[in-house]
Amino acid sequence: MATSAAAAVTVSSSDALALASAIVSLARDAFTHRRNCQQLAEHAELVRALLEKVDGTDLARVPEIEEGLRELEEVLREALELVESCRGKSCMYMVATGWNAVYEFRRVETEIDRRVKIPTLTALVHEFRMEHLKQALRAIEDDHRDYMLDELDIEAQKAILKPDRTKRDADVLEKFLYRAYPDLRFDEALQEEREKLHVELQWLRSRNETKQCRVIEHLISVAENPSNTLPSKRVTKLLVNQPAFVMSGYINNVKSIRESFQDQGQDDWQADLLVAAWSPL
Repeated sequence: MATSAAAAVTVSSSDALALASAIVSLARDAFTHRRNCQQLAEHAELVRALLEKVDGTDLARVPEIEEGLRELEEVLREALELVESCRGKSCMYMVATGWNAVYEFRRVETEIDRRVKIPTLTALVHEFRMEHLKQALRAIEDDHRDYMLDELDIEAQKAILKPDRTKRDADVLEKFLYRAYPDLRFDEALQEEREKLHVELQWLRSRNETKQCRVIEHLISVAENPSNTLPSKRVTKLLVNQPAFVMSGYINNVKSIRESFQDQGQDDWQADLLVAAWSPL
């Protein structure tokens, strides 16, 4: 696989500030989930502002705060890897698994906020009336982002997952890829996608990820033939007779994902739409 930004950026394992900065920097170059990446970057910017203030004091050397920062680094690294996926992976793959990515954006923001609330740090900030730190903490606490798929992403997802793709579906895919590759013709964008998908397929085969390989193989067939009103038996078997294999069994995860957001008092956030989009037409 291509070298990830998480590995390419020079960041020590204990440097939360550098990780937050990397998220802000790399989000600008996302091919997919651009709005979601930008929103996560803006939230990471608030975290960076807090960390810069902490970094300039002796607070970072307090054992309890130091441990809390290590936990924050872990989730910031996950956030950075998510942004890198939106930069390096196939756009077709990222939109086909789009709701899974949306869930990850929501999860990492929630985890970042939970780890920012280091009890010892909060107590010291209030005890010694460190107003600049108090304001930075409040800014993070008050910042809530709405991660979603936009209308074109949803249309592209439906078109990609259909076994009987029409000329209209190909037009939707062309419009979607033009947004990701504005300087390429449609055939050139498809070639770029095929190359990325083949790299991903090779990596998944090395890990013996059979179900994921079937997903990638289907996406490669879409990139080779965007309009396919007479699907092959192989594609029909993948998308109709074995729906549990579609997008790495993601349909089976919808219930648990829905429950996780219901526990937070949120709506079903399009879970029914996801099932409809992934069901055979």
